[in-house]
Amino acid sequence: MPETTAPASIGRHSDAPRQAATRVLAVGLCVFTLVQVNYPILAPQPQLAVFALLGLVICFLNVPVHPNLKNHPAARASDLILAGLAAVCCGWILVQNDPFFEGLWQGGSSLGNRAGFETGTDIAVGVVGLLLVIEAARRSLGLALPILSGLFLIYAYVGAGMPDWLFPHRGYSIERIVAQAFLQAQGTFGVALGVMFTYVFLFVIFGAFLSACGATRFIIDFAQAVFGRSPGGPAKVAVLASGLMGSLSGSAVANTATTGTFTIPMMRSAGFRATTAAGIQAAASSGGALMPPVMGAGAYMMLEIVDPPVTYLQIIRAALIPAILYYLSLFLITHFHARGTMAGDHASGTAADAGGGSPGGTAAAAPLAESRHEGIVFATALGLLILLLILGYTPFRAVTASLVGIVVVGAFNERTRLSIQDVVRAFVKSARDVVSLIAASASVGIIIGIVTLTGIGTRLPATILPLAEQSLFLALVPIMVSSIVLGMGLPSAVCYLLLATLIGPVLGNLGVVPLAAHLFIFYFGMMSMVTPPVALAGYAAASIAGTNIMATSFAAFRFALVGFTLPYIFVYRPELLMLTPAGETAGPVAMLVPVAIGTLGVLCFASGITGQLRTALPLPLRLAMFAAAALLLAPGPTVPMAGLPVPVLDAAGVVLFGVIFGMNRTR
Repeated sequence: MPETTAPASIGRHSDAPRQAATRVLAVGLCVFTLVQVNYPILAPQPQLAVFALLGLVICFLNVPVHPNLKNHPAARASDLILAGLAAVCCGWILVQNDPFFEGLWQGGSSLGNRAGFETGTDIAVGVVGLLLVIEAARRSLGLALPILSGLFLIYAYVGAGMPDWLFPHRGYSIERIVAQAFLQAQGTFGVALGVMFTYVFLFVIFGAFLSACGATRFIIDFAQAVFGRSPGGPAKVAVLASGLMGSLSGSAVANTATTGTFTIPMMRSAGFRATTAAGIQAAASSGGALMPPVMGAGAYMMLEIVDPPVTYLQIIRAALIPAILYYLSLFLITHFHARGTMAGDHASGTAADAGGGSPGGTAAAAPLAESRHEGIVFATALGLLILLLILGYTPFRAVTASLVGIVVVGAFNERTRLSIQDVVRAFVKSARDVVSLIAASASVGIIIGIVTLTGIGTRLPATILPLAEQSLFLALVPIMVSSIVLGMGLPSAVCYLLLATLIGPVLGNLGVVPLAAHLFIFYFGMMSMVTPPVALAGYAAASIAGTNIMATSFAAFRFALVGFTLPYIFVYRPELLMLTPAGETAGPVAMLVPVAIGTLGVLCFASGITGQLRTALPLPLRLAMFAAAALLLAPGPTVPMAGLPVPVLDAAGVVLFGVIFGMNRTR
């Protein structure tokens, strides 16, 4: 589920011994996680120490200090040294906390019991460990997160000299900072790494096993069979395939790289411009992490952060309708785009022309029939996962059972049967994919530890609350901007965790359903994947399509625009999350009108973006369609009518849409 492409370099510059060591460590990481999560033997901090040890060592062995130095002897030697130091530092946390090594405890007490009285060796290990975590994050993620972690460490030390607007505090010693950020359970080995270990990594393995069984090819074939003959069929194939794949991978970049390899050439062969094809793919891939049941790492972090606590089933149920509306907007945009732009490019203007190049009818069904065995494995794994979640199983138990289901059901056909080599390759792929997330969560743990130590997490909300007293909208806007800005350089889940940590205390005072507030943050962190100038999903799509990065990013931003409105809609209308304004489960009747209005608003939005409805919209009607979308999607007062409360803006939006629809007659 990583959101960057850096880990893809793993193994490219490795010699045979490093490749062999990586395979062993990767298999060990996967097996240890599967066993320890389901049948815990170690205490929480020791188990996270082993998890981080394996992940950091894999990172240093395989991700070079700099791409230009990947084969330099000195750089390769330093990789080995840093890998060894990472093993020592994380091993120290394991040995000094686990009762099995009690005879090696310094002073006869565990590291946790000597909190505040750490030894000189403890502090030395902590300083080196912090530097290693930051360096691993730099290698696998770039500079944004390491710089942010470094600034928070400096802030903890020089807090007494900070101006009032930077939230000064009394300042802390290096020993106290190191203990908080690395040695004890509030920092590196805290909630962020714990979520990666307990939930996220298992779903990464789940996705790798599905891919090994051929699920990726089945998803493409299924999407082609559904939309192969409709207008803009290849683009709709990309949207559906990205939604299905993204619901399992949870990563915008990985989703773009996986499905885009198939769908972008397909769209181009059908007549879509290269930039348009890449933009559609990036926008569709970014929505995958918003689609249940997997939803990326953010869903699992909400289990630990949202107060009052929510269940995993409540999270995915709340996310379902907004995700459907997001993908509905993409389907409508591609449909209108094909009927308008492409119909003008093809003389016949038929549906076959608009969807040209995409297999239809019998031709589309033939590939799907060939991949039916992969489809059975896919349906079994996904169905079993959802069923167990509905029955109340914990996410890690449900995904573990689904993994077993993949292996067992896949064994009945040679096309989907996993050999020992296939399993090892899936484990290695999973470990490579999770390296950046291990480094990111460990680095974010540093920030969380400093936030807890300095108390900034309770003081920062004080600047937002006065805005909320004037207007909820004024409080939501800076949260949105913060989510997008942070998300431009960080994985979306990491962005969510940072903001939830920093402004979590204020969310409960905004008068918003807590789960809606947390989804608001998560959505905008995800939308940063298609927000220029750092639109990582757009970058990945541009590399496949061979297009200009900025042009592709702006195209993706345009196609994904409805994703920037949905969070505001469900904050003001929690019925879209299947919740009442009081946070209770909403009934079907209560959801009916908000869902209908939201659907019509998305239709108006898509029509306004493409300038199409039944036929092309002239500029005045196009502007009117945007106005109708705004009226339908914005909150407003209600007036009693026939004994029922009728939203004034919604009613105006419906009337305006009806007028536009009537004026826009088919030619």
